[in-house]
Amino acid sequence: MGAYILRRLLLVIPTLLGIMIINFTLTQFVPGGPIEQIIAQLEGGGDVFEGIAGGGSEALDNNTGDSGYVGARGLPPEFIAQLEAEFGFDKPPLERFLNMMWNYIRFDFGESYFRSISVVDLVLEKMPVSITLGLWSTVIAYLVSIPLGIRKAVKDGSPFDTWTSGMIIVAYAIPGFLFAILLLVLFAGGSYWQVFPLRGLTSDNFDELSMLGKAADYFWHITLPVLASTISAFATLTLLTKNSFLDEIKKQYVITAKAKGLSEGRVLYGHIFRNAMLIVIAGFPAVFIGVFFGGSLIIETIFSLDGLGRLGFEAAVARDYPVIFGTLFFFGLVGLVVGILSDLMYVFIDPRIDFETRES
Repeated sequence: MGAYILRRLLLVIPTLLGIMIINFTLTQFVPGGPIEQIIAQLEGGGDVFEGIAGGGSEALDNNTGDSGYVGARGLPPEFIAQLEAEFGFDKPPLERFLNMMWNYIRFDFGESYFRSISVVDLVLEKMPVSITLGLWSTVIAYLVSIPLGIRKAVKDGSPFDTWTSGMIIVAYAIPGFLFAILLLVLFAGGSYWQVFPLRGLTSDNFDELSMLGKAADYFWHITLPVLASTISAFATLTLLTKNSFLDEIKKQYVITAKAKGLSEGRVLYGHIFRNAMLIVIAGFPAVFIGVFFGGSLIIETIFSLDGLGRLGFEAAVARDYPVIFGTLFFFGLVGLVVGILSDLMYVFIDPRIDFETRES
């Protein structure tokens, strides 16, 4: 197993490098870089992309160092050159990429171009919202989907299985943002009841509350956004649990256990559960990281939550490259490591699994 883990860890290096190379290369062909953003604001030309649309061939690649920035015609060349040097665009792309990767290897992600704050501090500032949505959405999905999936497997083909499947399909078909708007209209003072707050993660007087009051205030604020971000997660996990149990129920060892006179509960939870839940539990790290780092931009916007979803969108629009590439590197690295942890979870839950034997 040690050799397998070592090979997977070594594979992380070229995979992460490939991700960074592809994304860095793509940015060389995307117009409207950070320098053009600044120049457009200084010239009062509005959105930089409007200038690009009207400038045609006069627009330039922001990373080449050529002299043709949209809106730069009224600014001295010395100022443009100073901006290029400040952002590092006076260097060739290959040199900038190598410098960036050297800094990232040392976990030095630099500072945001437009916020005067380090990328690490910026991500940590947005982290509470993403932790809230990711953690609670995953926990609730597992707490509801696993018992429901087991019940559906036991009652396969019954009216209970039929109508719960219908409800799951409907819930999966409803877009998260549409369900979020519905919750706001119904329970956040939209047109009916003012039960939950409209925005934010905590109240303005949060620091003045007692520990119990802080906990109540926190759950009061996160109820609607967590429900909105969880609604579509039930379907896949519930059906996965059901199908896993159905597959195990038909196996010979289950028939033998029943023939020995064991109760249905003993057979279900003493024999089937561990084997059936292998794929469900082992996928927990990947599911959590996916929800956690995915960060729903629309959900965060609707409920006025400032999380990683909005951070990523704003960084992409503003071409804030340190934020874009820094978070891409870190989250890509975490995602690859979590993939290895998922494999280890399989082995931990079922020691019979041996990845080294399968590879050989």
